[in-house]
Amino acid sequence: MIFASFPLAEAEGAVLAHTHRTPDRVLKKGTVLDDAAIAALRGAGRMEVIAARFEPGDIAENEAAARFAAAVMAPRISAGRAGTGRANLHADSAGLFLVDSARLGLLNGIDESLTIATLPDATVVAAGDMLATIKVIPFAVPGAVLDQAEALARAGGPPFLLHSFRRLTVGLVLSELPGMKESVLAGTIEATEARVHALGGVMLPSRRCAHTSEAIAAALRAMLDEGADLLLVAGASATVDRRDVGPAGVVAAGGHIVYFGMPVDPGNLICTCEIAGKPALVLPGCARSPKLNGIDWVLQRLFAGLDVDREALAAMGVGGLLKDTGARPLPRAKAAGKPEVPVAPPAKSTIAAVVLAAGKSTRMAPFNKLLVTDKAGKPMIARVVDNVLSSGARPVIVVTGHRADDIRAALAGRPVTYVASPNYEAGLSESLKSGIAAVPTEARAAIVCLGDMPLVTGRIIDRLLAAHDTDEGRLIAVPTHEGQLGNPILWDRRFFADLLAMTGDGGGGRRIIREHAEMVTEVDVGDDAVLRDFDTKESLATLPPRLRPADVA
Repeated sequence: MIFASFPLAEAEGAVLAHTHRTPDRVLKKGTVLDDAAIAALRGAGRMEVIAARFEPGDIAENEAAARFAAAVMAPRISAGRAGTGRANLHADSAGLFLVDSARLGLLNGIDESLTIATLPDATVVAAGDMLATIKVIPFAVPGAVLDQAEALARAGGPPFLLHSFRRLTVGLVLSELPGMKESVLAGTIEATEARVHALGGVMLPSRRCAHTSEAIAAALRAMLDEGADLLLVAGASATVDRRDVGPAGVVAAGGHIVYFGMPVDPGNLICTCEIAGKPALVLPGCARSPKLNGIDWVLQRLFAGLDVDREALAAMGVGGLLKDTGARPLPRAKAAGKPEVPVAPPAKSTIAAVVLAAGKSTRMAPFNKLLVTDKAGKPMIARVVDNVLSSGARPVIVVTGHRADDIRAALAGRPVTYVASPNYEAGLSESLKSGIAAVPTEARAAIVCLGDMPLVTGRIIDRLLAAHDTDEGRLIAVPTHEGQLGNPILWDRRFFADLLAMTGDGGGGRRIIREHAEMVTEVDVGDDAVLRDFDTKESLATLPPRLRPADVA
């Protein structure tokens, strides 16, 4: 690839390196310069432009990112469509994300043009979480470099894996000594249930017994008979040896000890065991605390179907110092962003969806376009909202105005929030402002969906959600088809004030897009659904047959 300042006379076919504004258009970074673009630059008084020109064998950034993503792909992980040289990988299910740092280092060391960044090793993730991002640094990658990277990735297998959590049934045995406080037992049960439920498991009713190996053994056998997949023993006193009461109870129940202790603090005194092919843990005293400790790491692996053997436990020593120390002066429970029960999938800032359903539908009078039903008896607004609910946007806010009660009835039972637009008759912008004002503060962005666009699927919406990236400056995401801008449009919170200042029928949104072109990412969805609204009786006839209403002519 040649990167240089080209005279305009020699710039045709080159890729623009920086965004340029001209009196009548915006030429964004990455634009392939054609006659019209060069004429616009010349009309703006430019004589040369910084650009990149591909050489034979070069692979354009998006194709390179998509190919590299395919080469490192692993089960239960999906790649979004590449854009601006980036391909993001997301989790298809909740689970434990593991990274082979050595292999990842080899792949990142092939050439400076190809990079992979991932979450830390052994991260608990929820379905839909971003796991990794592949970024092509220049506008193109030499074909030989990409071939080498693909070959190395496929030869050694993926550099990361996602292990889905299994739904395990967990039995908890608590041994008691005379004089034990009830609050101690209750705290242990509460903390254990929180850990198990956060990983998608279910708890059997806990069993209490005397602090003897025989009593513990009897309780464990009973838990096995009740269908426990995983057994936990919380002893009345700390286990200090593999021959102590808790481990001895496992052996008396017909089990055996796998390993005593682990290089994680708190959590040193955990004892990993097995009974009748089922894993069993004799828990250390820190099991009573909801704070992060070694128990969490062991449970995560067990729920993910991974072994917790000597080798796995030994590897936990790196990063295993979890106790509050001078190097970590804040108590873990008070540290910013640290949940009390860290095994839960990490909380995410959300992207809300605002569905505009307040208009009077004058162009389809006497019918209300949002309430006409298709052949399955579903109103158009219900079709739209169901598509939105199938996406990752949350919460879903429905703006009502004209025939608000009928709109609510059409959406009965759906998990949406309603907000009334008192001035909806003044134009689309009033409905938009009511919806934006209702977006919760934790939402980092909002996608504005029109109630008369039933062909926009949840998958299209998810692509727009994935395109939003404040670090990359992608603050507005607009779907396109064959070069035309469509709907819905995603707006970063930064633009909420601009949206709230709009008036009339909402044309101000396009003005905001023009004024901030460098922050707009266009997502080519390959589907004209983003261009098609249905607000006249004639337009209904162009719907797919199954969605056409039978009673509107």
